[in-house]
Amino acid sequence: MRLFGREWGTKPNSDGLQKDVVNAFNKALYEFIGGQDAQYDHDRKTYLNKGFGTNPDVYAVITQQADKLNSIPYYIKKIGDKESRKELKQLQNATKGNYSITQLQRKAKLEKKAFEDEYLPFPLEQPNPNQTWSEIWALTKVFEQTCGNYYLYMVKPEEGVNKGEPREVYILPSHLMKIVIKKDADILEGENIIDHYMLIEGNSFLTFDTNDVIHVKLPNPFFDFNGGHLYGLSPLSVLLRNIESSNDAIAQNVKTMKNGGVFGFIHSKEGNVMNAEQATQLKEKMKEMDRNPARLSHIAGASVPLAFTKISLTTDELKPFDFLAFDQKMICNVLGWSTQLLNNDEGSKYGAYLKEVQKNSITNHMIPRLTLLEDALNKEFIPLFKGYENAEIEWDWSELPEMQSDVKEMVEAYSKVPITPNEMRELVKLGRIDEEGMDVVWVDGNRRRIDEQGLSDMELDRAFKE
Repeated sequence: MRLFGREWGTKPNSDGLQKDVVNAFNKALYEFIGGQDAQYDHDRKTYLNKGFGTNPDVYAVITQQADKLNSIPYYIKKIGDKESRKELKQLQNATKGNYSITQLQRKAKLEKKAFEDEYLPFPLEQPNPNQTWSEIWALTKVFEQTCGNYYLYMVKPEEGVNKGEPREVYILPSHLMKIVIKKDADILEGENIIDHYMLIEGNSFLTFDTNDVIHVKLPNPFFDFNGGHLYGLSPLSVLLRNIESSNDAIAQNVKTMKNGGVFGFIHSKEGNVMNAEQATQLKEKMKEMDRNPARLSHIAGASVPLAFTKISLTTDELKPFDFLAFDQKMICNVLGWSTQLLNNDEGSKYGAYLKEVQKNSITNHMIPRLTLLEDALNKEFIPLFKGYENAEIEWDWSELPEMQSDVKEMVEAYSKVPITPNEMRELVKLGRIDEEGMDVVWVDGNRRRIDEQGLSDMELDRAFKE
């Protein structure tokens, strides 16, 4: 192995570099002997089928994100002051939910001005006869992470009292969608160049009017004059090699287990010759031994001295789990999650720190992506309903357990500041109480009203005794 290391420029006494070279060599042999290069096609079907549908790490990460999305409560609020709403939106985008104490106070005050007190019910109790909103929201996360796009199709009456008001909502299969550009459209002008959307499956297709589809996509910097930039960039497109590597490592591990270990050639030792009849008898005997699970059936003799030459590497030599761990880390990095949140041995080492990891994943990934969905619904869905023209949907991630530490810190900080009880209630999203003393400033750690300041009976007794 040292000779191999020298040929690759590795110092014989450098353990780290030597290990890197050995791993590279093992990886090369693994691909040559054990694994089969899948050569996945780079399209959205591949991302969904080979990524989410085959790879356990991709499935685990996206499923956890979808479940987390469904755990965030959302409300329909009527806007009271547009300027305050604009300021609140800017604050939310700047902090991504990771507020300081002063920002939490500012957020609470802006929310009070931006929205009216009463919430509106969600305009559609169920999106369609076959799905729930929880399923719809989960699928938006699945298609977003696998295809970079998701499409919400709205069924709207073309006439009557409820003309143009959505009656049903469906999520279209993003991996089968095609964006059709208008004929002779100028891509660089301000017009909407999309003529319609088309769902293609085999020889069948369906078309959807642009006004009936809400298309939400991830940013895509790859511009072309065929409209390729109109599709969102799939996160799995940059993970394709890691997904291939991970899937191949799993397949190779299964193959090794089925084969019972390494494979190679059984032959006679040097100086001895095994004739064709002896070789056939040996092969048949090995088949018989393999079929019989009895312990003694695995003991046999041979008429000539035998040797074994392996032509594959053992699982320990290939170290497929090292490759799996590396691929898992890359998958989590790109998908905006943490390996510590998966059910692995590393995550169990962090204990209480996992709550902070969960919070970081929410603020750095879930909230920015959820903002895309909010903006789309507030622009193209909520205003279509009568009485909802001045309303917006908002997911309130501050109610998640991971985000409660901020509220606790804020309460502890303001409990030492002279404020009114109603001001404290508003900070923690509790309603005002119109009772005597609730709008009076309390001092001394908020234990005494400012208008009742003076010496207590106990303090008077102490003063006279002194």
